[in-house]
Amino acid sequence: MRLASGRFLTAPLVLRSHVRLEIERGATLLGSQDINDYPTLPNENRRQPLLTSNGATDVAIVGAGTINGQGQPWWVVARAEDAANTPEKPRPWLIDLYKTRHILIAGITLKNSPMYTIALRSSADVTVRDIKILNPPDAPNTDGIDPVSSRHVYISHVQIDTGDDDIAIKSGLPKRGVPEEVCSDITIRDSTLLHGHGLSIGSETAGGVRNVVAENIRFHGTQAGIRVKSNRDRGNVIANIAYRNLTMTNVGTAISISEYYNGYSPDWKLPASDTAQKIGPHTPQFRNFSITHLTATGSKRAGLLVGLPESPITGMTLNDVQIHAQTGLLIRDANVHADGLVVVVKQGQPILKQQGAQLSGH
Repeated sequence: MRLASGRFLTAPLVLRSHVRLEIERGATLLGSQDINDYPTLPNENRRQPLLTSNGATDVAIVGAGTINGQGQPWWVVARAEDAANTPEKPRPWLIDLYKTRHILIAGITLKNSPMYTIALRSSADVTVRDIKILNPPDAPNTDGIDPVSSRHVYISHVQIDTGDDDIAIKSGLPKRGVPEEVCSDITIRDSTLLHGHGLSIGSETAGGVRNVVAENIRFHGTQAGIRVKSNRDRGNVIANIAYRNLTMTNVGTAISISEYYNGYSPDWKLPASDTAQKIGPHTPQFRNFSITHLTATGSKRAGLLVGLPESPITGMTLNDVQIHAQTGLLIRDANVHADGLVVVVKQGQPILKQQGAQLSGH
């Protein structure tokens, strides 16, 4: 399917195997703003996304054109529901590729998604490159790219400016009778993240996350830079996570790695004290993280490295990490080795160690 110059209004489309959707420069695919065009999916509290695949092979969304989800009406409703503290009505996503193999998304500009922009669920062999995702910073829940329980995902040369997680790697919440799938072998490189909640893992990590590399990433004005979040009711093993060559400018929290996720703020409140609990199948276990060559300036908070008393963070290394922030780096129930760690703050201690903190080197 090829769209040349012009504007094309559509209801949801299904991409089947061996389909190549090509949108040329000067062409725009517009998502309908009529909620009736997006049917509620059976047994799911959500509406059909604009573009979907299910069990397909060899799917491509390419070109130098634009997909505009025209999500403004849904954002207005979502903001009102949030202000009134009422349950949120389901919104369509922009792209949802489920159990699909051999995916290419390249060259496209994606904008104004009603909710999540690209969801890659239980898929494999994915390349996302040379794209832009542009959602207003106050557009609720407009995640940029979400690999969920997927494998072998390569993301490069992307620019993301959005209202929620720029990239969020997940593996789901525990569900009775539903097998949990790991999310693994994810590479993100040579990209720029602007507004948004940063480069995230979690919070839904019931299947675990393994083998992630993020390198050569520029952050400008994100709420957080590195953000890893889980909790006792949704965790598993998160291991072999490497960050290299990161530059952060005016980022709210440079590093936020915590096993105490309990809300939507990038700096959730921690209990004043805690005691070890029995380790269960969904206890988060953070192992073998490395952060190498990170420079952050203008941050509000250097960040936090916080494990659980029954499951401390192990194998955390910080090499050539320099953070200039208003407040310091909190370490708690974590085993950290540092070589060339510099934290410069305007108030308080640059490094605050609480219960179970072990910091060697420095």
